Amino acid sequence: MKLEIVTPTELVLSTEDVSYVHAPGTEGDFGILDNHAPMVATLKDGPLTVTDSKNKETKYQIEQGFLQVSQNVVTILAEGVRG
Repeated sequence: MKLEIVTPTELVLSTEDVSYVHAPGTEGDFGILDNHAPMVATLKDGPLTVTDSKNKETKYQIEQGFLQVSQNVVTILAEGVRG
């Protein structure tokens, strides 16, 4: 699936090589796999883990924001991202 991470000032990441995203939701952490149903969620400050198709994990620290899943694209809009 495709993943885009965006802040108010920049496009942090855009890749089509993602198999899993683990995000810190305001209602609890959750995971997104390939072909996930459409959804929108609010995010809290915390760790975001991205696993690519070769099973390599990359961790980011995000500040609050939103996550949207639609047509096999995960879009994260965050106040800030470190990683």
